[in-house]
Amino acid sequence: MLRRVLVRQQKRGYSRSFRVVEFTIQEDHLHLIVEAVGKERAHDALRAGVSGLKISFAKRLNRMLGRKGKVWGDRWHGRELGSPREVRNALVYVFRNLAKHGTRMFGDDNVDRFSSATRFKRWTRPLVWVFEDGEGPWPDASPRTWLLSTGWHRHHGLIDPRETRRMGE
Repeated sequence: MLRRVLVRQQKRGYSRSFRVVEFTIQEDHLHLIVEAVGKERAHDALRAGVSGLKISFAKRLNRMLGRKGKVWGDRWHGRELGSPREVRNALVYVFRNLAKHGTRMFGDDNVDRFSSATRFKRWTRPLVWVFEDGEGPWPDASPRTWLLSTGWHRHHGLIDPRETRRMGE
């Protein structure tokens, strides 16, 4: 369902100024790394993009469950990533979040398969993926900003699939 929401978001009017670049699906929440860009209006792009994502996701989830009502809590935490190190740490945090919570992960490629790690291209080695749901990989959302596309790995290197790091480091 999230795959379809992300594909539809790429077709929305705000898709040039807002996109979900990386994510992980947790048991009761999501972690997202998004880009919101625009001259003096990045905050507006962020607000519109997050709002659109929440509405689309909630409508689809309620339809799937045959229910009505609120899906999202009133709170969400946003943090602007301003340095290559912060971006790299956030990427590791998102891709390895399940392992951080003690979830046992199998194989050499120990990244969260319910995350965008399967489409990520900046690993220290190639990863092998088997898609069990028949849907294939997550839709591409290549980053557009220097910090998220190039800056983080130029300054701090590629990410090993077994690496761990806390957000605050």
